[in-house]
Amino acid sequence: MNTFCHSTIAARIETAAAAIILFLTTLTSCGRSSSPEPLDQWNDGTSTLHTADPVIAEGRKLFNDKEYQNFRLTGEALTQPGSEAGLLFHTDGESGYEVIFRNGDIDGTRKSGSLASVRNLYRSLAKDGEWFDFEITVRGQNIIVCINGTEVVCYTEPGHPYRTEEHARQLLSQGSIALQGIHGEVSFRNLAIERLAKEARNEADTLAPVDERTDEIIRLQQHDFPVIDYHVHLKGGLTKEMAHAMSMNYGINYGVAPNAGEGGVGRMLADDKEVYDYFNEVKGMPFLCGVQGEGRKWTATFSQEALGIFDYLFTDAMTIIDHKGRNSRIYRAEEALFDDITLEQYMDHLVDQTVLILTNEPADIYANPTFLPDTMAHDYDKYWTDGRIERVLDVLQQHGIALEINARYRIPSFEIIRRAKARGIKFTFGTNNVDADFGRLEYCAEAIKQCGLTADDIWFPPMSTRRSRPIVIYNRFE
Repeated sequence: MNTFCHSTIAARIETAAAAIILFLTTLTSCGRSSSPEPLDQWNDGTSTLHTADPVIAEGRKLFNDKEYQNFRLTGEALTQPGSEAGLLFHTDGESGYEVIFRNGDIDGTRKSGSLASVRNLYRSLAKDGEWFDFEITVRGQNIIVCINGTEVVCYTEPGHPYRTEEHARQLLSQGSIALQGIHGEVSFRNLAIERLAKEARNEADTLAPVDERTDEIIRLQQHDFPVIDYHVHLKGGLTKEMAHAMSMNYGINYGVAPNAGEGGVGRMLADDKEVYDYFNEVKGMPFLCGVQGEGRKWTATFSQEALGIFDYLFTDAMTIIDHKGRNSRIYRAEEALFDDITLEQYMDHLVDQTVLILTNEPADIYANPTFLPDTMAHDYDKYWTDGRIERVLDVLQQHGIALEINARYRIPSFEIIRRAKARGIKFTFGTNNVDADFGRLEYCAEAIKQCGLTADDIWFPPMSTRRSRPIVIYNRFE
């Protein structure tokens, strides 16, 4: 099993890395207490069904007639396009937890392996029309969900779990196993369950649970608000294994993206071969897979076919061609040069470049939006005038580009977010981390409240228009 039983996130990368090693070494110690037995007795309220291969249709509900506390449940499932079912445990029909079975595009619906409204997932490791393995394990207060051998959920119910009134009974105790049809038809086979000892514990579950009394992410999850950080980089000591563990612990879906082009920090993809090699590294991980166009030459460096294998593309205007034709990374003081012009003139040029970038480069998301050099950032509202804001929003609206709400830089301002929402522009959340020690989308959660954002305001990859947009090489390089 290619998994982590739980993640331990520490303030320092060294501690986090040590925790990952602990997960790997203790994985095999998660022992069993009895032999699996077929899960093959079901009742629909009127009759008894004897099968370990049930088919569950929309509106139908099947209950197993036994109760379980600690257990390991295994089986296979088969979905069709648009079909969805739930597997409930510790339930009397209304109580307990539910694991979702639904595949398909990353379109905002909850995907296979989701621990419904506690750890919702938005990318599936399984496909419609193909049988896939799953495993659900409960030991004490810890719940593990695996899809095709990869852990996608590792949740420990805290002593004071946060639950809305609707989900007040979504708690661990003991109870039955049930299947319920939500949409279409989902088939199961080879269902088996193994009782684990009452004292069974996940030995690798070494971190105290998140304090849900103050955690904003569980509040968003309870309302089924998509929690996705589309802008995570594997750099500064953050490995894909650590990102996997952090994502499960925080309850935040990660979109992991390398830089493609030149001039950035961390791993840089240089050509189509490196693009394919990288994609093959991460495609089996439970992440959304993106790529960031870095610098202004990336559209001439990579083929549309190579970049098209990713779920999404994004870029920013933190690298521009400045007023003297120089390649300028404006986040570096030594390259953000204002010689011979005023700061107001520089700002006009920065907006001109932003519009050119968003008009001519086939990005889905405008990342690090409205970023200003350090010299100007303290006067953010002065430089981002109404006219300049409208020019940028115009091009986002025209090309269907999403506006990232960036947690690291706390941009754009709430005023700009409100204006974008009024135009129907969609949003993503992103961090743009520099290492493995980064937060939990705090600014994004604040923006949701302050700007009245709803799940309908969030962008998903099927909304992409990039494949229909021609690539224009608008800058000339020697």
